[in-house]
Amino acid sequence: MSTVKTPIETYSSSIGEVFSKQQKQSLHMRSENIKQRARRLKALQLWVEKNQKPIQDAIYKDFKKPATEVNITEIYPVLTEIKHTLQHLNNWTKPAKVDAPISMMGTTSYIQYEPKGVCLIIAPWNFPFNLAIGPLVSALAAGNTVVLKPSEMTPHTSELIDTMVGELFKEEEVRVFNGGIEVSQELLKLPFDHIFFTGSPSVGKVIMKAAAEHLTSVTLELGGKSPAIIDQSTNLKDAAEKIAWGKFINNGQTCVAPDYVLIQNTVADAFAEHLIGAVKQQFDSKKQGFDISTDYARIVNQKHFNRINELIKDALEKGAELIMGGEAKADENFIPPTVLTSVSDKAAVMEEEIFGPVLPIRTYENIDDAIEFINSKPKPLALYYFGKHSSNKKLILNSTSSGAVCINDCVLHFNHPNLPFGGVNNSGIGKSHGWHGFMAFSNEKPVLKQRVGLTTSKTVYPPYNNRVQQVVNLLMKYF
Repeated sequence: MSTVKTPIETYSSSIGEVFSKQQKQSLHMRSENIKQRARRLKALQLWVEKNQKPIQDAIYKDFKKPATEVNITEIYPVLTEIKHTLQHLNNWTKPAKVDAPISMMGTTSYIQYEPKGVCLIIAPWNFPFNLAIGPLVSALAAGNTVVLKPSEMTPHTSELIDTMVGELFKEEEVRVFNGGIEVSQELLKLPFDHIFFTGSPSVGKVIMKAAAEHLTSVTLELGGKSPAIIDQSTNLKDAAEKIAWGKFINNGQTCVAPDYVLIQNTVADAFAEHLIGAVKQQFDSKKQGFDISTDYARIVNQKHFNRINELIKDALEKGAELIMGGEAKADENFIPPTVLTSVSDKAAVMEEEIFGPVLPIRTYENIDDAIEFINSKPKPLALYYFGKHSSNKKLILNSTSSGAVCINDCVLHFNHPNLPFGGVNNSGIGKSHGWHGFMAFSNEKPVLKQRVGLTTSKTVYPPYNNRVQQVVNLLMKYF
């Protein structure tokens, strides 16, 4: 019988060896000086700053993302995350003192933030650099070792990430494993101390099931249908400009992009005109066509091109009106910015996350109708309200649930370093970015120090005589 290993068996062996090395290294890193964590982050920052052009080129090769857009959505957020973390790392890692109640008189207590250990980061393809390296920053800041699995759908960027990590870290600190679903499956068999996954809710369920086998904690950054609500008090031109950018940047392949618009029927036509103008101004300013424009990215691959094209066809067959859009080009994975009105609730485009350059517009008569429609669907990753009515704003905030809310803007909250980023239920579990990302990869370990000799707790030791009962009664009544 042949003993030659198949490629996946060889890869599996390598994964196991690296995991064992990282388990040992993680024990060492628990007690290392915080300055060593900072040195790793500074080295990462310097590499990114020096290699902006290779990063731009790799992402362009994967889906023709414009260089400036790469800077805005891939490189800038990573550099901001590193700088913010370095600025606050000393304070984040300090033990946090906590007050003692009278019943704990004589004790001193604090919370020590310790690394979870060996962490797995599974990154998506839509922002292949940002959403791989951003969580890596948080994991390293918290003192963990990391196995990083980039997406196989953006091979050029994944290869660049592999090169970067190989130049900066020992494999017992950080190691990249590239490949398809079979690599992810092998990784998920291991008892990681934490898994950070960014992707779809359907795959998130698979990750959570695998994590449950080892009682591994998870952060799941998922997605969903994020609505944009517009009422008649809105500055329509301003809202159209912001929604055009938030929706069609990255060719709509953004988890926090407005998935659909809910607009008061009295202003729907006027908004549509402003929206069409804003999209043309931003993504076809030279009026040469979106397929020629250097400001408009592409769908990542043929599979997703076909999926989005079918969503458009299905919506049109079910009565939707195409007010912006045109001919798609399969050989280029090109779909122009597409805006639909009169969309049936039964159309697939209103039932599943679009994740592409298609924006359905649905009208409502009063704000309660809009809220009821949102609440009939799984909780979204983000919700956007455009308007000046404080009563509507308050009603929306109190009557809906979402991972985040932006008022009179969209997408922007992702880059706010002091805000937690994440979803709720179907749109995610756990938070990331800044302090919240540091906490995702940390264990809050409570430490209590008791005095020697007479203590409050000794007054309730057995035997449970009348004196002890009286002390208990006093504690229950007053403390």
